[in-house]
Amino acid sequence: MIDLHMHTTFSDGSLSPEELVAMAIENGLEAIAITDHDNTQSYLPAIEAAKDTELEIIPGIEINTWWHDHEIHILGYYIDPENEYLQEVCQEHNIAREEQIKNFVQLMQKHGKVKISVEDIQSYSRPGGTIGRPHVAKAIVEKGGAVNISEAFRRFLVPTAPTYHRRTTVTPHEAVEAIYESGGIAVIAHPGDMEIIEDLATDLMNYGLRGIEAYHRSHSSVEIEFHCSLAERLGLIVTGGTDFHGTADVYPQSLSRLHLPDWVRSELKQEKQRIDLKSVKAS
Repeated sequence: MIDLHMHTTFSDGSLSPEELVAMAIENGLEAIAITDHDNTQSYLPAIEAAKDTELEIIPGIEINTWWHDHEIHILGYYIDPENEYLQEVCQEHNIAREEQIKNFVQLMQKHGKVKISVEDIQSYSRPGGTIGRPHVAKAIVEKGGAVNISEAFRRFLVPTAPTYHRRTTVTPHEAVEAIYESGGIAVIAHPGDMEIIEDLATDLMNYGLRGIEAYHRSHSSVEIEFHCSLAERLGLIVTGGTDFHGTADVYPQSLSRLHLPDWVRSELKQEKQRIDLKSVKAS
């Protein structure tokens, strides 16, 4: 078994890289990709934690983008975590996130009547990691503005709320290109019922897109079949993962809903070999 979509405390996950590695081993996984949002800080701690085990740590990332009023997430696998272009994109995102947080605080105080500060929000994030709406939600709950995280999102952090502020971000084209330039495999994450998926995937192939995340715990069997068929028609690979953010006790349930075929890992490795071979020939 493998899981190609997992998050740690370096973005909006609940477990540290070390804890995530231990959980993966406990659940019998052979390979995992830690795909934190807009940063690669979890890779080295995970490698260190798994060094005396047989667990493969696939270097990964998930880059958040916007395109035509759609939030599009792009996954990257077998990336070079230190690639300069990729890190520039991450840095651009982190600057935008900081600006978004400042605006959230101002809007919450004006419209939400909840007195939170940037420092309150930052206290829930990990130094060196990314900061986002889940951290804002935790601060809102702590200050009594909502009874739980779900209510905080529903009342204050959805695009229709007067307290919401959309951050500026890169396009999916730039994200795919950055992953491609780092030697990685770019994949559209959890497309679900995204009506623009076929046109978007076709367009992004010109920038280096190589896959679609057909297998996701939120996808229905119909959606899985559709995205597998689309990938085959476009000549793309398929990937999958739990998109796990929670704690170790609930992971087995998330994993049981994944149903990821064994051949996904071999196709991913073959695609990486093709990219590396193409790079050698080009040089």
